[in-house]
Amino acid sequence: MKTGVVKFFKEEKGFGFIVEDGSGKDIFVHKTGCIDTIHDKDKVKFELGTNKNGACAIEVEVIR
Repeated sequence: MKTGVVKFFKEEKGFGFIVEDGSGKDIFVHKTGCIDTIHDKDKVKFELGTNKNGACAIEVEVIR
């Protein structure tokens, strides 16, 4: 699994971005790919998946 920090997550729209640790890449995340509820600045772990626009985070869980 990869790790990162939620850059921002717009609850009302159901999407946001995670900054991947190491690479610093912004990874798109949609609420349907989340196991836990996420918020801005949460430390998370996730798998990389794909959608019609490219890479996205799936199986996103908050690291406690």
